[in-house]
Amino acid sequence: MRSTANQLRALYFRPAPSPHLGGPAAAPPSMYNRPMPIRLIAMDIDGTLLDSRTELPENNARAIAEAAARGIEILLVTGRRFDFARAVADALPCDLHLIVNNGALIKSKTGQTHQRLLLPAQTARQVLEFTPEFRSDAAVFFDRPRARQVILERVDWDDPVRGGYFRRNREYIAEVAPLANCLDGDDPIQIMYVGACHKMREAKRLLEHLPIAGAFTLAVTEYEDRNLSLVDVLRPGVNKGAALAGWARQRGIAREEIMALGDNWNDREMLEFAGLPVLMGNAVPELKSLGWRVTLSNDECGVARAIRRHVFGE
Repeated sequence: MRSTANQLRALYFRPAPSPHLGGPAAAPPSMYNRPMPIRLIAMDIDGTLLDSRTELPENNARAIAEAAARGIEILLVTGRRFDFARAVADALPCDLHLIVNNGALIKSKTGQTHQRLLLPAQTARQVLEFTPEFRSDAAVFFDRPRARQVILERVDWDDPVRGGYFRRNREYIAEVAPLANCLDGDDPIQIMYVGACHKMREAKRLLEHLPIAGAFTLAVTEYEDRNLSLVDVLRPGVNKGAALAGWARQRGIAREEIMALGDNWNDREMLEFAGLPVLMGNAVPELKSLGWRVTLSNDECGVARAIRRHVFGE
């Protein structure tokens, strides 16, 4: 990613007249004759911006850099926590902001916090108490500098599903047993359950029927081809769409001026809010039935194709 970023910075990271001020860099009209040009592109990271090897394709980076040079705002919207998403942001040679933890936090590329919606510690404690059979699959996330951002009851560094993530994020991870003891201080961002799809569907059903189900929101991400699913427990009302809507209001951008790209269940609210929702070719099939536009897959640089076709009108 670093070499791609350095090359593209030299090519694209320079001031350019805004297309919304009538400058010479204005994008051509869209093939769909939209009444308003796109001013903001919001995109998911995993399964969308990154390919199946979790690498950033140069074509995607180049199209994003060109969009930013035309005055279009770039927003990464992800279930990742900030420090895990930051490497991707740094590989893009333009200014941008990040909505992370499925909408709980909004941060600048440098780490300045613009929104922080935490899960009350008492709610998190009750969720853990109600789900003992899924305790080994659970992690509690905090908004902290570096150490102790991710707390588990026990870390299996060789876990076939999560081991790679654990090893890449070793400096941020700590063990606390019992897990609920980590909630004696700060409110967490979220609780995340990770495991095989069938097991996480069971966890989701259990969480949805808890007597305190109204005290939190769930965000689900599924990768059936990898038999991997993530279930996030967040503060009520927190999701990618709500965060995007709030950010757009703050920036004075209408929903009709937003293109959103995603591939999974946790992207649905973001896609529903955007005036121009675009699904990846590798998106979960049920989302494709909603009638939104579909671009190429993440392994075929679908982000670049969508930007060039729907934003630049090429």
